[in-house]
Amino acid sequence: MTDTEPPLAPDDLAHRLTEVFDLVGPLYRRVQRKVEQSAPIEGLSVGVRAVLDLLRDHGPMTVPQMGRAQALSRQFVQRMVNDAAARQLVEITPNPAHQRSSLIRLTDEGRAAITAVLAREHALLRQVEGELTDADVTACVRVLTKMLALFDHVEVG
Repeated sequence: MTDTEPPLAPDDLAHRLTEVFDLVGPLYRRVQRKVEQSAPIEGLSVGVRAVLDLLRDHGPMTVPQMGRAQALSRQFVQRMVNDAAARQLVEITPNPAHQRSSLIRLTDEGRAAITAVLAREHALLRQVEGELTDADVTACVRVLTKMLALFDHVEVG
């Protein structure tokens, strides 16, 4: 938004944000499929990839913390953690702060796997065309963050 451009009226904003929703769903599903098609080297599903990326970004976390961070059910995250642990990509360790909620941490194999996936994704995203500017991406992130905040209260299961 520039200094001379007023904010949209609520009805107009809602119509424009519908355009964003109409793009985000198909984009998300296509990216999921691409990640799963491209990941056979590491053997990662999108869910396991999300767990590994969270742990790479934030360090050891509990399953409930990961569920909240990704707006996913604890049960789904637990299944992804179990899959990752079976592949020795994460390890489950005691949590000194909470006896019943173990800490999940990346193993060296998990760090190598997520690093390889992220490198491939980075190479793919470098192919985005359209001479996008930092301001364009900042505006996109700002809009998506506002939209996500609107649904922060929604239970994920």
